[in-house]
Amino acid sequence: MLLEIVFAAGCFWGVEKNFEKIDGVVSVTSGYVGGSYSNPTYEDILKNRKLQSESFTNHTEAVKVVYDSFKVSTEDLIKNFWEIHDPTQINRQGNDIGNNYRSALYFTTLEQESAAYKTKSEFQELLSLKNYGKIVTEIKPLDKFWPAEDYHQNYLAKNPNGYCPNHATGIKFKDIKNNKFVNTIEPLGGMEIVVVEHEDINTCVYCLQFRKDVVSKYQGSVSLRTSPVSALKGFDLKTATWATPTIFFIKNGKEVWAKQGYMSPDEFYKALGEFKLGKSSEAFNVAFNEGTDNRFCKQYDIFKNTPDGVFVDKLSGRALFDTKDRFDSKSGWLSFTKAVDSEVYEKVDNSFGMTRTEVRAKDSNIHLGHVFDDGPDGKPRYCINATVLEFVPRARVQL
Repeated sequence: MLLEIVFAAGCFWGVEKNFEKIDGVVSVTSGYVGGSYSNPTYEDILKNRKLQSESFTNHTEAVKVVYDSFKVSTEDLIKNFWEIHDPTQINRQGNDIGNNYRSALYFTTLEQESAAYKTKSEFQELLSLKNYGKIVTEIKPLDKFWPAEDYHQNYLAKNPNGYCPNHATGIKFKDIKNNKFVNTIEPLGGMEIVVVEHEDINTCVYCLQFRKDVVSKYQGSVSLRTSPVSALKGFDLKTATWATPTIFFIKNGKEVWAKQGYMSPDEFYKALGEFKLGKSSEAFNVAFNEGTDNRFCKQYDIFKNTPDGVFVDKLSGRALFDTKDRFDSKSGWLSFTKAVDSEVYEKVDNSFGMTRTEVRAKDSNIHLGHVFDDGPDGKPRYCINATVLEFVPRARVQL
């Protein structure tokens, strides 16, 4: 039997991708739901994300899931919904802030309603055991679902390197056995980084140092998690973990490369560059060999007219440049009049018989380009390579 249910768990691009992978799901559509006005557009819900009153409710980003209940149970789908986000956050998921990112579940059958409240109660117990607060998820019957614009549908299939943060708490329904919480970390699928720490983190000076130098600042699109080795389940790892931290670069649950012991930020990001970009890629050559994109390269053509947003470091995920500071220099490279405050640094570059000012990312230390004094209205011109950047829409980043 085909049934419909609607889930809201933050940015609908990632939620759509999550449910599309589940066997028994027939279709997933991104859209808007739960608001008090008709025919919402993406611009509407962004404009209204701070507005709320007794007479006005904004829509939230959501996905409508059509599924075959003979192939996948309603309860399993709803359990998956609880696990992929943090339902204790009010009007946000991570850095996505606003009432258009509120957690919500809209049911179409009495069975779905019953399963929603049953699993909510069970998940609340799990969350409480890990010192999370109360679930604030909106659970209501579905009134009207408004499909989002075409460019939002299957967004991550069309843009495989697009924005897709992971807001999961890491808590799973199967983690409670005999009334005792069993903390496990399992493969996410695709690329990820797992940092194996000492069972007692406070006794491991180098674990704490790596957290301070790398983990606390990292915002990249490749998931990074920390865990004691005892919590790892289902990974295919070869490197011994007697030295902590041990940093694993993993693809589809299998170790690709690992390093025992502390890694400096420079060491970490070069390893991540090889892992994510590939050592023979143009992006790696720019980032670590001070290379330069070809003029009017493919990535430049993609980025030169992107809508309002920011360009982030392809490795660290840190915001580096803003579209409001972008201009067309006709040079064939991305040009900006300034960088995001405190996110880049400059140094003298005497290569190729010239004296120039090089621009580097502060956290990852990758090469970005150069800055010149010939920008518009007497401002600088930051001439930046597009291949070492990723674009994030304004609504999805906090500067």
